Amino acid sequence: MSQALDQLKEIITHLRAPGGCAWDREQTPSSLRSSLIEEAYEVVDAIEREHPADLEEELGDLLINILMQAEIAAEQGEFTADSIASTAAEKLIRRHPHVFGDASAETSHAVLGQWEEIKRAERIAKGLDAAADTSVLDGVARAFPALVRAQKVQKKAARVGFDWERPEDVVEKIREEILEVEAEMPLRQEPAVARRLSEEVGDLLFAVVNLARALSIDAESALQAATGKFEKRFRRMERAVPADREFKELSFDEMNALWEVAKKSERSA
Repeated sequence: MSQALDQLKEIITHLRAPGGCAWDREQTPSSLRSSLIEEAYEVVDAIEREHPADLEEELGDLLINILMQAEIAAEQGEFTADSIASTAAEKLIRRHPHVFGDASAETSHAVLGQWEEIKRAERIAKGLDAAADTSVLDGVARAFPALVRAQKVQKKAARVGFDWERPEDVVEKIREEILEVEAEMPLRQEPAVARRLSEEVGDLLFAVVNLARALSIDAESALQAATGKFEKRFRRMERAVPADREFKELSFDEMNALWEVAKKSERSA
């Protein structure tokens, strides 16, 4: 393992060195940002498809991105791949005092609460949390996908007691948000109303994420699955269109009939 990692690090160093690859030499942390995100998503995709060989390859691509970031930082005298690993190891030990120390945390809930307390103490020690700016919501990256970020913010608020008592209460909130969306829809062509409508739809989505969280469902994964299901059914519909017609020529009723057939074929599969 160590030998293979060393070889990969040496290859990346060579690519970045004079006489290496022109493209690799031009890269910066910012220019590699999109690639890093894309590779992370491809890792998740391989996990969801339960394909170990693809997962191994995608994890390798993600590792290349991480080591490339480390190499660029090392060139600037900022940090190295080894310092990344060392810092990560120290963090794991520090944030697991119930394993490596004398603390006690018998449940996953207790572990997460302890983790958040330690993170908060670390930020204060680093001077990252001035008294006026301190919040239990600190640490949720703005770059997260919207559903992920919403669920993480909600979880942090819930850990200090700001939460619905029952999932049924969230359903009532969703109904309320739907009514507010409906109230704005008739005049949606007016710019001011369009802005309010966008805000109301955002509130509705946030409430739906709250329901997913209350039911211990990952909102991002649930929507990915729903989108995948829609895509599979839609492709079945396209294949079922008569050869002498185009899909866009069908009436809505004809399309809906194909949709129902696609749904039934899923149940019988």
